Amino acid sequence: MLTHDSFQRPIISLRISITSRCNVKCLYCHHDGMMPQDNEMTAHEIFKIAQVARDIGIKKIRLSGGEPLIRKDIVEIVEKISTLEFKDVSITTNGTLMERYAQKLVDAGLKRVNVSLDTLNPDTYQFITSRNYLDSAKRGIKAAAQAGLDPVKVNMVVMKDINHQEIWDMFQFCKKNGAVLQLIELLKTESCPDTEFIDKYHFEMNQLENELTNRADKVKTRAFMQDRKKYFVDDGEIEIVKPMDNTEFCKNCTRLRITPDGKIKPCLLRNDNLVDIIGAIRSGKSREELKRIFIDAIENREPFYGGC
Repeated sequence: MLTHDSFQRPIISLRISITSRCNVKCLYCHHDGMMPQDNEMTAHEIFKIAQVARDIGIKKIRLSGGEPLIRKDIVEIVEKISTLEFKDVSITTNGTLMERYAQKLVDAGLKRVNVSLDTLNPDTYQFITSRNYLDSAKRGIKAAAQAGLDPVKVNMVVMKDINHQEIWDMFQFCKKNGAVLQLIELLKTESCPDTEFIDKYHFEMNQLENELTNRADKVKTRAFMQDRKKYFVDDGEIEIVKPMDNTEFCKNCTRLRITPDGKIKPCLLRNDNLVDIIGAIRSGKSREELKRIFIDAIENREPFYGGC
């Protein structure tokens, strides 16, 4: 049975940030609080969180970071979670280590992957990430598809005057390599005080959406994915994610999050209502007590944007 919040939104998926460490330094990254490796949740603690999530009816687990593949026990983590028979176990990664891990993760039970890649231009990649790992990221996407992960999605944060002119090149790359292109609106959150950067590089998606509507062979609205649109164009797929000032994004939000330091994060856009879960696990609380903590956090959820 699904658990609903007080706005009758079902909680279907849980995103667990298993580390705040990363091997790139993206200029728009808002970090969820850097922390020493010794303080990260253990594989067993992550498994216990997933167990409770399963108890309250969550169907899908996504692992993220930081960069989740930077953890040496990433295969063990996926393997443990997969024993709980979720409908879906996935991961979000920058792809730079995916070539090394793709087949091992599939064998451990991983179903699909989102790879963050904002550009195919080496100079722009260096500018965005402060690293020169573009070729590794591209090989990681190809390896993920070849290993049988399905779908492989490429998350492209669209930034005005940095990469917005590359959207169709990225679409062709994705289509060629069996991936779906997901265009992400540059996001302003309480973790990101640099509003000047957001204002300078924010790309207005409306014109692009109109273009996609005209070019698409078919358009699908995904009800349990914040009503986002999926456009089928020339045997390829493009999705657009627009959380900024978007009441539909809030109205149809079905996800709960866990921060790298073990806090339940009821809302992507807020940090003032976090609920500690790792402290309760480490103090020996029972499954039922942990379940109550989850449900309390869910009942405190409310839409960030009004009009929902």
